[in-house]
Amino acid sequence: MTIDDGRTRAALHEPLPPERVAYWSKFGRWEETYFPQVVGLELEEARVDYARMRLPYRPELRQPAGVVHGGAIATLIDTVVVPAIGAYYPQMPVMLTIDMQIRYLGAAREVDLLGEGWVVKRGRSIVFCQASVTSEPDGDLVAEGWLTYRVVPPEGS
Repeated sequence: MTIDDGRTRAALHEPLPPERVAYWSKFGRWEETYFPQVVGLELEEARVDYARMRLPYRPELRQPAGVVHGGAIATLIDTVVVPAIGAYYPQMPVMLTIDMQIRYLGAAREVDLLGEGWVVKRGRSIVFCQASVTSEPDGDLVAEGWLTYRVVPPEGS
């Protein structure tokens, strides 16, 4: 997604060091199955305080009106900020959603969805984030989210 001056949101964030890129490239490909895998989320890019994920369309994600279920979109919003928050730390912290607000702005029918999440402000144990979801390939804005996470850094961080 481009912002007002034509740059992508990703371009506003520094690349991760190579060891963190290697670590986060495995996000969502865990040996044990977790909910983001069930929904089908795929991490495409992680940077310092930024991440982009894809939700590939599948018919099982629809609700009876034929559009992608709001719960699947909420899962994308809640999950895309995890690498944005977590890549800041040398090891995976405990991250807990304590508040999430979503504004649904459009319906998505039979299209992949792209989620972008970014950190707005970091405190010692609280992190404020935003996220957007667009449809692909047209780039229509489907939803926006505002999230607050409690973060417990790993020992020694």
